[in-house]
Order: sequence, then C-alpha cells, then structure tokens
Amino acid sequence: MKTSTIILVSVAAAIGFLIAISLPAPAHEATPTTAKPQGWKYPFSCCGGYDCRRWTSVKELPRGYRIETTGEILAYGDKRIKDSPDEDFHWCSVAGKNDGKTICLFAPPRGM
Repeated sequence: MKTSTIILVSVAAAIGFLIAISLPAPAHEATPTTAKPQGWKYPFSCCGGYDCRRWTSVKELPRGYRIETTGEILAYGDKRIKDSPDEDFHWCSVAGKNDGKTICLFAPPRGM
C-alpha cells in the first residue's frame, strides 16, 4: 500500500472516530409506571443503555439497602443511591447482570 493511501485511510478513520464520540449517547428509558406514565430517562452516568431496570428485590435495613440477588448493601449515604422519579426501585448493575456490582440504585422515599 502506498504511503499516501495509508495516510488517507488513517485520516478517514480519525474523522470517523471523532464523529462517533461526539454524538450523544442513547438514553435508556425506564418503563412507564402509574406514577410516571410517560416513563423517564436513566442518566448516562448510571446506564450505558442496558444496565438499569425496575427492581423489586431490594430490602430496607437499618444500615442501608440490600440488593437481595447479590447480598450487596448500600449504606443510606452512598452516592450511588438516587431519588426514584416514579416511587419504584430501579437498579443499575454492571452489564445489566443480576449478579453484577451496583452502579446506581434509584430508591423511593424510605418506608414506601
């Protein structure tokens, strides 16, 4: 391959990469609920498009929330805990796995 062809291919690849990283990331929508019939968007910092979902296997303990499937406990002051916009629990775990580490937990007001 000629040097000029290699340079053109490299420039084209660099431009393609810059375009790809400058596009907005797709938002992941929470499923509509009675409290939020239009649904809502998980923030990109918690969800890469598949990491989050409504989750019912969360238990309130005196020291924090326990994710029942993993046994992981998030203390009430943990920065990964967010206010739930629809009064349901939503759990974001690494790669959306049921046994993954918590990225974010959207929690309703305590005691609900």
